[in-house]
Amino acid sequence: MTDTPRKTGTTRRGVLKGAAALAGTAAFPAPFVHAQERVTLRYLSTAVNQSPAIAEKASEDLGIDIEYIAVNTDEVPRRVITQPNSFDLVDSEYFSLPNLVPSGNMKGMDANRIDRIDDLATVIANGTVDGEQVGWDGTAPHEVLYLENQDSTTFATEPTEWITLIPTTYNADTLGLRPDLIDKEITSWASLLDPDFAGKTAILNIPSIGIMDAAMAIEARGDITYGDKGNMTRDEIDFTIEKLIEAKRAGQFRAFWSNFQESVNLMASGEVVIQSMWSPAVTAVRTQGIPCVYQPLKEGYRAWASGFGLPRTIDGRKEDAAYEFINWFLSGWAGAHLSKQGYYPAVLETAKEYMEPYEWAYWYEGKKAEQDILAPDGRLLEEAGAMRDGGSYAERMGSVACWNAVMDENQYMVRKWNEFIAA
Repeated sequence: MTDTPRKTGTTRRGVLKGAAALAGTAAFPAPFVHAQERVTLRYLSTAVNQSPAIAEKASEDLGIDIEYIAVNTDEVPRRVITQPNSFDLVDSEYFSLPNLVPSGNMKGMDANRIDRIDDLATVIANGTVDGEQVGWDGTAPHEVLYLENQDSTTFATEPTEWITLIPTTYNADTLGLRPDLIDKEITSWASLLDPDFAGKTAILNIPSIGIMDAAMAIEARGDITYGDKGNMTRDEIDFTIEKLIEAKRAGQFRAFWSNFQESVNLMASGEVVIQSMWSPAVTAVRTQGIPCVYQPLKEGYRAWASGFGLPRTIDGRKEDAAYEFINWFLSGWAGAHLSKQGYYPAVLETAKEYMEPYEWAYWYEGKKAEQDILAPDGRLLEEAGAMRDGGSYAERMGSVACWNAVMDENQYMVRKWNEFIAA
């Protein structure tokens, strides 16, 4: 794994800091809150992005308490748009930003206050892995990473000192399989629609993501070539929904899941043998001692990325605490903890410092595990000799075909998707 952060003779951080100094401003020191009374940050995100272990460690290290507000994927942006004063920190996906930023409820984050701003993984910073461009269909994070100014409601087309979201986690998603219940080789997204698995497949019922999984399968089957799977035309949406309804009426789908635990239960029970899935759900099935594979496919991966954002209402001590927590999050412990669930962190180098060499080799270098691989809670995840599904970081993230997105025709797409679910 050789993906590297952006390193230049003159760093972007240095340029920004120089500009700030000339303007008579200065970055706040990171350890501002710790010497004062405890601060509680209300942390809004989906439950799958919330870790009690991270909250506990942050409390110990920083004296900052984390109060999780757990909602579903669709509710996160809804809260940002309608209740910006109900949270202090949001962990939201980059694909939501085209809806969130125009609302004016997001506050641009000061790059000068982010210690590791120059060390962000290149796949987030500029859409490349090892210098090679990955697929940019959908909403690639680097395309929505910067704002013109702190209160801007539009994105900047080149790096500025104002950041929309500081990455928390990202991954390359694919199909989950029960290899013990499948008697054929799976190499393509088209298998999601394979009649051999009728009644044994499931798809994610979050319209903006589920339709992209469907598009990967329909395109892989040879039915259509999309202009941009993450931003379909109405004709492409109509075609996709038509094919999904045909498959549903033929009995292809066992279920349409909308939360993490549903996907785990469907796979663990054997009701479903191939489905849309998230990496930690695969981990959860495996830790029950049940075979489950996150299958690499020839068409590549559908990727996503989440990041920390600030509401426009935050200021003062709460804002200082938020920056301190974010800098702590990028410093390594949290990244290592999340890596052991199958996620990737924003800063690879610091996560590596908190992982054993054999763990790093398994999770990031595509090497056989020299020792048993344990989940963050200590349960056995993989026995010595196992290899990570999809191989190394460079192989997985370098094979991204598209990113989660909100389409220009989102309202129309959601209406058509609901017709599919109701058909």
